[in-house]
Amino acid sequence: MRLALASLLLLTACGTITPERAAQQCEKRAQAAMGPQGNVTVGVNSQTGGFASGNISFSSDYLAGRDPYEVYRTCVIDITGQEPYRPPVLY
Repeated sequence: MRLALASLLLLTACGTITPERAAQQCEKRAQAAMGPQGNVTVGVNSQTGGFASGNISFSSDYLAGRDPYEVYRTCVIDITGQEPYRPPVLY
């Protein structure tokens, strides 16, 4: 009985994710499916002079050639159990 009560309290504390939050999370995943993601940082300071760094990443969805819109749709369904309530904003 105590284990069941503790499990119920844990699930209640986690709460459910809102459709908007799911859409935002899934938009990021869909954007990553569109192509490589990366950034470059360049700067100068008085201690080391000039510096530069960068990174690039490839999502498994991109490497598998998945459609970003389908990635978004299936992601929202996986999180909420429902179809997306709005289309993704992909830029």
